[in-house]
Amino acid sequence: MNASSLFPGRMSGKEPERTRAQQEAVCIIVPMPNTATIKDWETVNRVVLPVKDQNLTLPLYVTNWQPTRLNDTVLNSHLDAKTVDFQSMNRTAFRRIASQAVGSAAQGASAAVHGEILRRRAIAVAPQSQLSFCTFFNAFPAAYWRRWTRVDQVRFRGEFTGTGTVTIVKSTGRGLYTPVTRIPLTGDGKLPQTVEAVIPLTNLIDGGYLWFDVSNDSADSTLVVDAVEWQVPLSDKQFIASGKPKSTLSIAITTFNRPSYCLNLLRDIAADATLRERLDTIYCVDQGNDHVSDQQGYAEVAGDLGTQLTYLRQRNLGGSGGYSRGMLESVDAGRSDFVLLHDDDAITEPEAVLRALQFADYTVRPTLVGGGMFHLDNRTVLYTQGERLDPHSVWMKSSLGLEYNHDFAANPLRESPERHQRIDADYNGWWMCLIPVSVIRRIGLSLPVFIKFDDTEYCIRAKEHGFPTVCLPGVAVWHQAWHDKDPARTWEEYFFQRNRWIFALLHCPAPTRRMMFEMLYGDCNAGLRFLYSAIRLRHKGLEDILRGPDYIVSSMPGKLAEVRQERSRFEDSKTSRDLEDFPEPASEFVSPSSRPVPGRRLVHSGGTAILRELCGRTDSRKVTRPDVAIPAKDAFWKSFVGIDSALVTTPDGDAVSWLKRDDRRFRRGIREGLHLSWRFLKAFPRLSRQYREYDLAGFAVWRRIFSED
Repeated sequence: MNASSLFPGRMSGKEPERTRAQQEAVCIIVPMPNTATIKDWETVNRVVLPVKDQNLTLPLYVTNWQPTRLNDTVLNSHLDAKTVDFQSMNRTAFRRIASQAVGSAAQGASAAVHGEILRRRAIAVAPQSQLSFCTFFNAFPAAYWRRWTRVDQVRFRGEFTGTGTVTIVKSTGRGLYTPVTRIPLTGDGKLPQTVEAVIPLTNLIDGGYLWFDVSNDSADSTLVVDAVEWQVPLSDKQFIASGKPKSTLSIAITTFNRPSYCLNLLRDIAADATLRERLDTIYCVDQGNDHVSDQQGYAEVAGDLGTQLTYLRQRNLGGSGGYSRGMLESVDAGRSDFVLLHDDDAITEPEAVLRALQFADYTVRPTLVGGGMFHLDNRTVLYTQGERLDPHSVWMKSSLGLEYNHDFAANPLRESPERHQRIDADYNGWWMCLIPVSVIRRIGLSLPVFIKFDDTEYCIRAKEHGFPTVCLPGVAVWHQAWHDKDPARTWEEYFFQRNRWIFALLHCPAPTRRMMFEMLYGDCNAGLRFLYSAIRLRHKGLEDILRGPDYIVSSMPGKLAEVRQERSRFEDSKTSRDLEDFPEPASEFVSPSSRPVPGRRLVHSGGTAILRELCGRTDSRKVTRPDVAIPAKDAFWKSFVGIDSALVTTPDGDAVSWLKRDDRRFRRGIREGLHLSWRFLKAFPRLSRQYREYDLAGFAVWRRIFSED
């Protein structure tokens, strides 16, 4: 057996050639009890390391080993059913808890890893040091393989040069973990030892990972960890690629005036030889006027990719139009088994793409495989790894109630027991999502809705047809987070409102009172912040829904310009990048966040603020001086209570708007909102039938839209 067959996941051209002595290295095989002999194994997870931006991302790949520090609730979950009696806690106890928390976070965030990355798949462990690969990108998501595939055992395999110990560890859904086996390394430091161990996938129904820790026992030499991978029995593969040895994918990238981001993404894909072995083509759908093809370096990347790049230009049809074009092209070409939707401004981990593809090969039924989203500006912070859609509010929420924005630098996977649960999801954001072509043929393309709710709707539609979505750990991209965005202050509010209720018509069995509450809540929230343009756009969305599905389709290409024009009529849409364009605020702003209140008082305060505006007579459009200046982070409704106008920073921190109270406009907006929401709910059965029968996402609809280009 040659080296390439032993290590099918090795990156072509990236590893140095082996000497004869290395090729004859000793192999340590550790048989596990009750496991059958497997003839052929396929590598599905390669342990990888960052070769750039290590200082920003390393905790996602490898950490220093630390003793177990699990809290009591991991051992006894019933403790969480009891409230904490803060009245009986003295100052010393509180300070001890606070200092422990701060110390733990600081230690996790600042500790330098005791090793040196040699290349993409190799690291040298420092003498007398221990490293752990219980990390987001390198822990094997065993529970997900146990749940969604027929795989019931995996093989660990890797090369180690030096003396020490490899410990394979398994966790459960509780977050408790225990060693599966310890393998001594007794090499001479020159020849690598190939270590193998077969592990049954048991006790993993609720969750759990497999990973390995490694310790270097030598006092003066390093221990090299190389080519570690997790393999599964090839016989358990469910997807059979007809006429070719392995399944392949196309990648659909939608871009609009982000040419440098998109070009960097193309470079990353082009540089990964292992990924390109499974790649048919990249459909780069350019919808902007600052074209990727005009960028310096594009010709070189395009030449490298060759036929693996299909560059397309079309008018701006939003994310749904760009992704639908990539999906349609893939179906028509008939070569690819999967289509990966990938945002243009997301940074990819190429290994994650391969993991999603190979996981999809083994699922018992066609499955959409998505990944998490890390913050682009805080690279170890995971925004989410799986979300649900609340059918009552028609809004998203995190799966299992897990908090958004988990920082793996401060709270590593090893010390985050709640992250060891299997996290099931309803949908995955289209920052990255792998879709089987067979599913596309069955359920169609994205809704023709430009942007917003297209990814959620598609996954829910697939789920209703029996095709689940799995947000697989170890699969993720880095993407710009949402904290510097506020749709209510842009034209995007129209699409959020309209598409949210189109979704309800397509997937909710009947209207509910909660829907009316959500519509009015959104109007009140915008009005309390003096965003009267947002109220108008929200109403325009409902008006357009009432006009029927044919109007939604026919108006799609020009709707963005129409919405922008509508919003420009309102003073809150005007911004300036120069604070000198505005008078000095009358007083200093004090954030309401500095004075937290109980939830009931907050609800009462909100109700009082709404009543005050409904009964008020204030019209501040002609005021000569703003009351305060509100920073973007505090631009929520409570900050506007008791003031008549304010300078408010835009979410991106690049400009300022002068927002002014107009109680008459607020009353008129609430009255119109009540009328429109009542019309919508009353017409819900008829509209639902019309929208469902129209086949909005059908191939014929999209071919008609694309034919106009």
